[in-house]
Amino acid sequence: MSALLDGKALAERIKAALTEETQEFVASTGIQPCLATVLVGEDPASEVYVRSKRASCAAIGFASRHCALPSDTTQEALVALIGALNADPAVHGILVQLPLPRHLDADAIIDAIALAKDVDGFHPRSMGNLALKKAGFVSCTPAGIMRLLEESGLDPVGKRAVVIGRSAIVGLPVALLLTHAHATVTLCHSLTARADLEAAVRGADIVVAAVGVPGFVPGAWIKEGSVVIDVGINRVTDPERPKGRLVGDVEFEPAALRAGWITPVPGGVGPMTIAMLMSNTLLAAQRAAVSSTPSR
Repeated sequence: MSALLDGKALAERIKAALTEETQEFVASTGIQPCLATVLVGEDPASEVYVRSKRASCAAIGFASRHCALPSDTTQEALVALIGALNADPAVHGILVQLPLPRHLDADAIIDAIALAKDVDGFHPRSMGNLALKKAGFVSCTPAGIMRLLEESGLDPVGKRAVVIGRSAIVGLPVALLLTHAHATVTLCHSLTARADLEAAVRGADIVVAAVGVPGFVPGAWIKEGSVVIDVGINRVTDPERPKGRLVGDVEFEPAALRAGWITPVPGGVGPMTIAMLMSNTLLAAQRAAVSSTPSR
């Protein structure tokens, strides 16, 4: 049976350290880090995610500013709001909760966020900085995955890694991060031929599944002793649970019998994402404080 990679426990330790660092930062600068969240519409899942992020801000000692907009908000109105948040020196990070209503251009909205406040790490220049190994904000879920590997003593150097999923939010950036960490990376996706996908997974020392399909990766494919990072959060029906249950992209039970380490769903990657968002927000405030300090 594999060892569980407990993202929830690690996230709590990270947030405890951030709380101490925030207290020192506020005491020395008089600046309270502030995260602005923007939610368009009334998607229940998005509302839960935003509440969780705001609760983490409060627990650590950040200020938070929530902007709730109706679902019929225009592109122009949303861009104008982001412009106002960009110009507000009391706001250090801006998070636009995705997905947005279909009539809005999400790419243009993300592009409108000031690079210095892009704590989600979704801006094209943030992605470019990551690709070129330049300083910048790293997308929170990939950053959380790498921190989980690091804190668990699982060094990617020389390992064969397979990333399943090519989104700009998870798949592409985590493939870059693993490459920068000297793993040999194969990037697959939902349209990869099943035979090719199976061969890649069977030979992988590290599997990152982020395709959003329940049980997409059979547990029987997992290599003995490998590391399985399951990013998928999929709700499936369960006759014993009225609201269903959450499962990942990997068949957990059979995979856990073969893997050396595996993330649970929930409680694995999800809490790490929020911890990294908090870390990025504090970093944004620290950078803003340095840039606003007059030179002598």
